[in-house]
Amino acid sequence: MKDEYYMKMALKLARKGRGFVSPNPLVGAIIVKDGRIIGQGYHQRYGGDHAEIIALKNCSEDVAGSTLYVTLEPCCHEGKTPPCIDSITKHKITRVVIGTIDSNPLVSCRGIKYLQNCGIEVKTGILEPECRELNEVFFHFMETKLPFVTIKYAQTLDGRIATATGQSQWISSPPSLKFTHKLRAAHDAILVGVGTIIKDNPELTVRLVRGRNPLRVIVDSALKIPAKSKVLKNLSETKTIIATIKKASDPQFKRLTKLGVEIITVNADKQGKVDLKKLLKMLAKRNISSVLIEGGAQIITSILINNLANRLVTVIAPKILGKGIEAVGDLKIHNLDLAKKLSIRKIARSGDDIIIDNRLI
Repeated sequence: MKDEYYMKMALKLARKGRGFVSPNPLVGAIIVKDGRIIGQGYHQRYGGDHAEIIALKNCSEDVAGSTLYVTLEPCCHEGKTPPCIDSITKHKITRVVIGTIDSNPLVSCRGIKYLQNCGIEVKTGILEPECRELNEVFFHFMETKLPFVTIKYAQTLDGRIATATGQSQWISSPPSLKFTHKLRAAHDAILVGVGTIIKDNPELTVRLVRGRNPLRVIVDSALKIPAKSKVLKNLSETKTIIATIKKASDPQFKRLTKLGVEIITVNADKQGKVDLKKLLKMLAKRNISSVLIEGGAQIITSILINNLANRLVTVIAPKILGKGIEAVGDLKIHNLDLAKKLSIRKIARSGDDIIIDNRLI
């Protein structure tokens, strides 16, 4: 029970790094000696010290003979920082309790074996489901080599994301808009179709909460994006990538390149549009571990048809429009047994709205 108690504390610490450490995992660490917590820490930012190192630096007394509680297996390879296992053995910690094994092939079980070979007692699997859930994005990325994809949209109670004429600002309440910015900060990239850019001209940045701006990815098969679009401004501060099927020789390609925007050519799918799975693979190679899809309906529908979504977040406003634009188009499902199935993770109030956070099964 004591092991679970301290692991819960480590999990709580780890969550503080959300929005700042990706594509690294969220990790928390607690150091206990003679029944007292003498040090604690969490991974605070990508490229910075890992949780174990921060906990060691924060220790109030000699660490020798203590127990380290850490939510994820300590790293054993040289990355942006030295291996954590070296510091653990150097400080003569005698016991290490680990929440879950690291899926990174550079680490997986190697850190545990090294510690055991050094005579350190290692216990694993403490609150493992909670530890894996905390880093669902990291584990998905490591195990599938694809980004974790979240679809988010705001709709009326009768399932409309805009009026029949296309007006959508604002269906949801101010607190829900703040929630959206929090979601953006938690993802490496935000992806929308060019139709959303033409219709709403959004900035796609984080402004209402503290956090970093995600990479902006615009799917624009025909390169129709207007030069005055907000996502083409301040490119030195917030990067934008346009994904198209056009080649570098295309006049529109050259026009946009002169503005300083990066354009990547992606093979077309059967409909002659950007192949979204291939695009996601290209983003993964850039170390993009999570992508937030904010629209429009065509992109959302295509992501769902191709089974590329992992999470679906729906903000439901207490409004009725009747005729309007649907969030999800035709998924070619004619048998109820084939419906996309969801597992509801959380339901919460946000101002006047209801937010339903789901995982696709």
